[in-house]
Amino acid sequence: MTIEVTVPALGESVTEATVATWFRKPGDRVAADEMLCELETDKVTVEVPAPAAGVLKEILAPEGTTVQVGAPLALIEEAEAAGEAPAHSPAPAAAAPADEAAPAPAAEAAETAAPAGQGAAGEGEVVTVTVPTLGESVTEATVAGWFRKEGETVGRDEVLCELETDKVSLEVPAPAAGTLARILAPEGTTVEVGAPLAEIVTGEGAAAAPAAPARTVAAGSSQSGAKDAPSARRLMEEQGIDRTAVTPTGKGGRVLKEDVLRAVADREAAPADAAPAAPQPAPGPATPPATKRAPVPAEDAAREERVRMTRLRQTIARRLKDAQNTAAMLTTFNEVDMSAVMALRNRYKELFLKKHGVKLGFMSFFARACAQALMEIPEINAEIDGDTIIYKHYVHMGIAVGTPQGLVVPVIRDVQDLSFAEIEKRLADLSKRAREGRLSLAEMQGGTFTISNGGVYGSLFSTPILNPPQSGILGMHKIQERPVAIDGEVVIRPMMYLALSYDHRIVDGKGAVTFLVRVKELIEDPSRLVLDL
Repeated sequence: MTIEVTVPALGESVTEATVATWFRKPGDRVAADEMLCELETDKVTVEVPAPAAGVLKEILAPEGTTVQVGAPLALIEEAEAAGEAPAHSPAPAAAAPADEAAPAPAAEAAETAAPAGQGAAGEGEVVTVTVPTLGESVTEATVAGWFRKEGETVGRDEVLCELETDKVSLEVPAPAAGTLARILAPEGTTVEVGAPLAEIVTGEGAAAAPAAPARTVAAGSSQSGAKDAPSARRLMEEQGIDRTAVTPTGKGGRVLKEDVLRAVADREAAPADAAPAAPQPAPGPATPPATKRAPVPAEDAAREERVRMTRLRQTIARRLKDAQNTAAMLTTFNEVDMSAVMALRNRYKELFLKKHGVKLGFMSFFARACAQALMEIPEINAEIDGDTIIYKHYVHMGIAVGTPQGLVVPVIRDVQDLSFAEIEKRLADLSKRAREGRLSLAEMQGGTFTISNGGVYGSLFSTPILNPPQSGILGMHKIQERPVAIDGEVVIRPMMYLALSYDHRIVDGKGAVTFLVRVKELIEDPSRLVLDL
C-alpha cells in the first residue's frame, strides 16, 4: 500500500514553507515517526515524520521547493508491501523493551549496512555495526564514547555509541539483539562512513537483552537507566552545568549534547558571556602535529589541563588557516556615525516590535546596506574558481554567531530582496538555533559575503579573516562616543569603526574602499536604504 506524506499544519497564519533538507533518499527504508525532511517557514522550522514504516518510494518536493499546507511531499511503500516484514518480525519486537521509540535515522542506516538476515533470529551469527551516513559532504567522524562494553548484552535498536562530526553528534544503535563481542573503534578514533565500529554476536545472548537496561548504571546516567551521551557529560563538566538543570530529550531519558547546549543558552543572559570562552583552548591543540611542545616543569604540568579539540574547533582552525594561506588578504578601514540609525531605531523600535513580533537591531541596517553595496560593486560578492571568476547576482549573507562550542556562520539567503522585518526574524531564528546546536548543514552553506560583529563583545578594532571561498567580510565594532569635527566644530557622536577584509586577487583597493564608503553613506543616511539611492 502506498502512503502519501503531506505538509502538516505550520501554525497560525502560516500557509506555506520551503523544503530545507531531506534526511532520506528514494529507496531508503524508514521507520514510523522517523524524521523524513525539514520544512522552513519565516517563523519556525518543522520536521516531518514518516506516517508509517516502509520504503521511501518517491520524493515529490525536492529541497528548495515552496509547498502549501496539505501538499504532497513524498510517497512511502508500506513495510509489508515492500517486502520488509522480516526486519519487523514478531520475535525481535518481543525482545525489545516495550517503551523503545522508533529507530532514529542513524538506526536505519546502520541496519541497512548490516548483512541481511543477521537479526535476532540468527543463531551465533556475527553482525558488523558500521558508521552510518553522516550527512551531505560529511565523510568522517570521531567516536565520542561507548554506552556498552565488550561482553554486554544489547537489544535491537539500543544505542551503542555516539559519533561526533564537526557539525552534529549522532547515536549509532544496534542493528540486532545479541552480545557486543568486539569494539573495533575505541573512543577517540576517527572513522569514515561505512567503517566497522563493532561486532555483535546474535543467538542466545539476544534473549537476555531486555534485562540489560535494568542493571545498575554508572554515575551521571539518567534515572531510567540510559547513560547520558558522552559528549553531553563532557560538556556539562566544561560548562559547570548540573544534570538536574538539563531537560533530556534522548531515548529513555538520556541527556544529549543538544540538551546541554540548550541549557547553556538558557543560563546565559547574553551569548557574549559564553562565546569568548570557547576559543581559549585553541592556541595549544591548534599547533600543527609536527610541532612538539617544549618541556615544562613538573609543577607547571600538574596545574595544566589538556582538552581534546572538538571537531568544530578543528574545522574552524583549519578553515581560517586555509584562508590565510590561499587568499591575498588585505583590510581597509573606515568609521561611521551611528547617530541617524540610533535615532531611527529609538523612534520606531516599540512600534516595530508590536507589528512584527521581533526587535529592531542594527544588523538589519548593515545587512541591507551591504547587500545594496555588493550589487553595485560585484567583485566583492564574487569568488575565484580555478582561472575563472564567478559573479553572483544575489546576496546570501553569512552572519557570524558566537555559541558555547565556537563560532558558526548561518546564512540568510537573498538578503537583497528582504525587508528589515524579514531579516530580523530570520536572524533571530538562526541565532537561537545556532546557540542550541540545531542548525542544519544546509543553513551554514552557500554564503557569498559575511558580517562579523565583534562589537557585542566590546571589540573596538579588528581585522576579520575571510570565510572561504568568499572574497569579502565586514567587521562591525563597538559603538563608542568620540569627539569628531563636523562643519568646523568638535562634537560628540556615537562612532563605530568598520573593517573590510578582502581577497586582493579579485578585489582591487579602489573597489574595497568604494564599498566601505558606500556602506558608510547608507548607514549615516538610512533613508537612502528605503529610497534605493
